[in-house]
Amino acid sequence: MFDKLKEEIDSIMERDPAARSRLEVYFLYSGFKAVRSYRKANWFYRHNMKFIARYISQRARHKTGIEIHPGATIGKGLFIDHGMGVVIGETTEIGDNCTIYQNVTLGGTGKEQGKRHPTLGNNVLVGSGAKVLGPFKVGDNARIAAGAVVLTEVPPNSTAVGVPAKVVRVNGEKVGCLDQIHFTDPVAQKICMLEKKVADLTNALNGITDKK
Repeated sequence: MFDKLKEEIDSIMERDPAARSRLEVYFLYSGFKAVRSYRKANWFYRHNMKFIARYISQRARHKTGIEIHPGATIGKGLFIDHGMGVVIGETTEIGDNCTIYQNVTLGGTGKEQGKRHPTLGNNVLVGSGAKVLGPFKVGDNARIAAGAVVLTEVPPNSTAVGVPAKVVRVNGEKVGCLDQIHFTDPVAQKICMLEKKVADLTNALNGITDKK
């Protein structure tokens, strides 16, 4: 148990240049406290003591501002930096040595049953404010940009940005041409469809009036 605790602290020390000491991480880092509480809650959850598990997770939420469902599956070395506003859903799976920043949601879309939340591979980084929604996989070593809304699978060693998120790099190489101006706008498409329907209905009504 002590070795695992030390391993968690060491992983934060390696990735956070602001961390001055292990004592600072242990006593003052809200992300570390939230993950530690999750480990306890998850033990109770797996042993079918779900009320106690939820009690622990909700207390951690009030203390840290980070909500991790005790049913989630989290590997070693998770670093939640800053942490306020992070939400991790029940069927989320997170691999080893992942990094998550503040206001990240690993959630569902409300349409799925069973596996509803994303799976993150190893060494995944999720930037602040990003939303990863749905039961798909984000591959090993992937990077999700700050503010991105990810609704589909992200391949390994890639970078996804935007709303909805698009993969712009794979293995450090740009994917096609990243045109920031001529994206297909789904709202504009819907408006055009509605305008066409209105025009068609107007023409149909005019035809009926002319016959009369």
